Amino acid sequence: MIKPIAIILGEPNSISSEIIFKSWIKKKKFRHPPCLVIGNYNLLYRHLKYFKFNLNLKLIEKNFKLDDLKGTAIPVIDIKYGQKKIFEKISKKSNKFILDCFSQGLNLIKQNKILGIINGPVSKETFLNKKFSGITEFIAYKIGRYDKVAMLIYSKKLAVTPIVTHVPVKKISQKLNVKKIVNQIKEIVFFYNKYLKKKIKIAITGLNPHCFSHEKFSEEEKIIKPAIRKIKKLKINITGPLSADTLFLSKNQKKFDVVVGMYHDQVLTPIKTIMGFKAINITLGLPFIRVSPDHGVAADIVGKKVADPSSLIESIKLFNNIQ
Repeated sequence: MIKPIAIILGEPNSISSEIIFKSWIKKKKFRHPPCLVIGNYNLLYRHLKYFKFNLNLKLIEKNFKLDDLKGTAIPVIDIKYGQKKIFEKISKKSNKFILDCFSQGLNLIKQNKILGIINGPVSKETFLNKKFSGITEFIAYKIGRYDKVAMLIYSKKLAVTPIVTHVPVKKISQKLNVKKIVNQIKEIVFFYNKYLKKKIKIAITGLNPHCFSHEKFSEEEKIIKPAIRKIKKLKINITGPLSADTLFLSKNQKKFDVVVGMYHDQVLTPIKTIMGFKAINITLGLPFIRVSPDHGVAADIVGKKVADPSSLIESIKLFNNIQ
């Protein structure tokens, strides 16, 4: 039986509803599993009228059946929320609503009613409120797998993963260790083998410029190279440590499927430069697939009808490989 995927609205005062509507219009042009949206029905209706998209919504129950998802209307599981203006300034006011949307999505996972979730953009500053460094870590905590997840920024052309995600630069070195690197790469290989049926070539960066340091303690010698030796014993195709400053040159991009970096901006800056909105954010290490568009709330363009839905569309397409 084909299972549907749930799209969680995320921050209601972001570009989330706009990219959902635009993706819905375009999804008749590409193969995809059945989809539903978890959000506030009334607010989505108001957004739909505001943008003047030629679409309809339909309210579905939490115990929906697959037949309820048929047709061209967007099926919505209604989550209680109220705001007077169509769009408001992003604030903590929406936190409970966002949490309730995630909880509903995770409940559907537990009930085995959906294949996975795609969440719309969420403001880390207001929703996470310093309790978690990112949505990846928030979801991992919610299901009790806080130390077992990894962030994969994926595209068919190239994917990247940072060993250390949302932490200050001065703390990166403290967060690196052999076990973390080995476990994260094992999760990546498992994902590609199970879902994409692909044997991958991995490149791994150093931490220091040119993979070299004059300090007595070198992360390359003490952490990264020992991790590589362990990974090679697992018959995993890995090369490194490589210097990040030339690794993403066009001639090198074709040599590898995944680049493992030591920290967030080391690999996310180049992949976003290369792929734009064609990359997606996948959380590995969960007992289900969680994906999100690889961009934020885009507060500067909310309500302007100029948001690019490409990353959400690619997120939906990914699930063609997951059934």
